[in-house]
Amino acid sequence: MFYSLKLKEFRNLKHCFFSRKNGVSNGLYKSLNCGLGSDDKTENIVKNLEIVSNQIGCKKKSLVTLKQTHSTKVIYFENISDVHDKINADAIVCKVKNIAIGILTADCAPILFYDYKKKIIGCAHSGWKGALNGIIGNTIKKFNELGSSSKDIIAVVGPCIGKHNYEVKIDFVKKFTNQSEENIIFFTKKNNESFCFDLRKFINTEIRNHGIKITENIEKDTFSEIEYFYSYRRSCLNSEKDYGRCISVILMT
Repeated sequence: MFYSLKLKEFRNLKHCFFSRKNGVSNGLYKSLNCGLGSDDKTENIVKNLEIVSNQIGCKKKSLVTLKQTHSTKVIYFENISDVHDKINADAIVCKVKNIAIGILTADCAPILFYDYKKKIIGCAHSGWKGALNGIIGNTIKKFNELGSSSKDIIAVVGPCIGKHNYEVKIDFVKKFTNQSEENIIFFTKKNNESFCFDLRKFINTEIRNHGIKITENIEKDTFSEIEYFYSYRRSCLNSEKDYGRCISVILMT
């Protein structure tokens, strides 16, 4: 389990970037697999989510996650009647107390947000596609629509794949440079055919470009730290049939 020093300062908040440890799943999914989209046994995933709920301090039915599709869709919970589990979206902004909102990842970055003045929490799932297409900006925009000033929002970027393990081809690079030639700074040439992409740096730049100054990073590489994290890319390179998902959660009391 990993925590933000900045978010831990607030007594009305509970949060955690959970590792893959201390769960009940076996094999490829060992052990705290929280991804219902995986082929793990459903009963094991349910038990793992109960472990997470107990750790974060809420009932299992109050732990809400999404059907993540690498979209730019943000949902908003203003009242308890708005709260629904497994909505198709990739970010949540929430004013409701005692509801734990979570993001599932296996190389993509989970981002937790908190406006300490307006008392609004948020979470976002940001892989390369979501980040490039605007999930971060859309999440911050929702905060702003609710009266948040970007200077009062804390953004914490959790564990994700590290730059040196994120090897891509030129067609991938062009997706970014076609949007802006300046995006070339997020790539380091490895050889004539390959580049390394710095997802964390791109995400942090997006956050800063939308006015957020208070940021923190949980500097963990999901690809290389096998003991702690699931990794989609590592699973593919090892020709494994599937992979687990870690969960990152924030709750306001």
